[in-house]
Amino acid sequence: MKYEQINNRLFIENREKFKKTLKPNSIAVFTSNYEYVLNGDATHTFKQNSNLFWLCGIDQEDTFLVIYPDCAIEEFREALFLKQTNENIAIWEGYKYTKEHAISTSGIENIYWNDGFWEKIRPIVNLAENVYLSLNENDRYSYKSPYSEIDFAKEFQKRFPLHKYERSSPALQRLRSIKSDFEIELVKKAIAISKKGFERILKFTKPGVWEYEIEAELIHEYIRNKATGHSFHPIIASGASACVLHYIENNRQCKDGDVLLVDCGVDYANYASDMTRVIPVNGKFTKRQKDVYNAVLRVMRGASKLLVPGTMLMEYHKHVGKELMEKELVDLGLLTMDEIKNENPLNPAYKKYFMHGTSHFLGVDVHDSGMRYEPMQAGNLFTCEPGIYIREENLGIRLENNLIITNNGTIDLMDLCKMPIEAEEIEDLMNQ
Repeated sequence: MKYEQINNRLFIENREKFKKTLKPNSIAVFTSNYEYVLNGDATHTFKQNSNLFWLCGIDQEDTFLVIYPDCAIEEFREALFLKQTNENIAIWEGYKYTKEHAISTSGIENIYWNDGFWEKIRPIVNLAENVYLSLNENDRYSYKSPYSEIDFAKEFQKRFPLHKYERSSPALQRLRSIKSDFEIELVKKAIAISKKGFERILKFTKPGVWEYEIEAELIHEYIRNKATGHSFHPIIASGASACVLHYIENNRQCKDGDVLLVDCGVDYANYASDMTRVIPVNGKFTKRQKDVYNAVLRVMRGASKLLVPGTMLMEYHKHVGKELMEKELVDLGLLTMDEIKNENPLNPAYKKYFMHGTSHFLGVDVHDSGMRYEPMQAGNLFTCEPGIYIREENLGIRLENNLIITNNGTIDLMDLCKMPIEAEEIEDLMNQ
């Protein structure tokens, strides 16, 4: 890992919170993600299962975590099973966790090698009445291919068919959505690196550069500051491409007079930042570009004030669209009052120019766990990212900051680190 070791109090406290959600005499078992095949003998870069990482901090494949608070055998109340290294693995793959490193990382004292996993846990599982397993229950997830958790759950139920099975994911979704001080500090580090990347591309961007060159500047700055890399595939979209919401080709040349939409994030210690900025390729916004830019910024600032405890996320999305964005679109001459009056309530007029939601949970995942149909709470970490996309003008503007909800007001973590966002500020930095 490139990042500095995380204080294991984070994982110790996370496990204590999770244990309180378990029924008496229950065992919870978690597995790491697969190393996915790329082609031939190559694999994709490994990314740890988010629930397992949140509970123990182990960032390595072939890992199992056992949590059994009521176990009669003390060493299995918390236990980790890890891949044991050998000379061949050390030569070909490099470092793997030692037992001592796993203890210091996770705060779990009982470390075993995973080659005896099923044999070791069989008598332990038989002591338990309930078995908690986790699946990917993020409600934005679309199941298209097998993954380790679902295969593991099937194997577990095959081996232990008479136990009562429970879902870990609902409890973890709620717990993970409330960020601790440790987690906020990790996200702040990701944001600080993101700021360095943004300031780098402000100096680099000019007519004639290619979108992929800007992408390269970002990853250069991320890696040199101990980030693992991008928290998602970045969108580097100039001109008309900025109106394509998930444009990732990043293969066009930036032209004089275009604006460039950059939606990017940093993965630092498995915690994500998520930022969107728009910059004029030639260093100066036109009046029209700046008018649309400032309209989006006003919506973002207004929407940020609505992220308070007790707010329902789906109602918030509607409010931002109907109350904040609609007015700006009328003022920009994009919508008329007649269009609004005659709109289909299921497809309001503003969606022609602002077709996505305003906020999503952020944390270990870019689209992090959280309960979208329950009231917002202090400790929730959200993006705020309104946009206006005018395809007939080849103009797309989206702005995005990351905010933590508290009982004393919302804190914008990007404003906190002085991430440039005002149009004049961006122009000044580009022309220094």
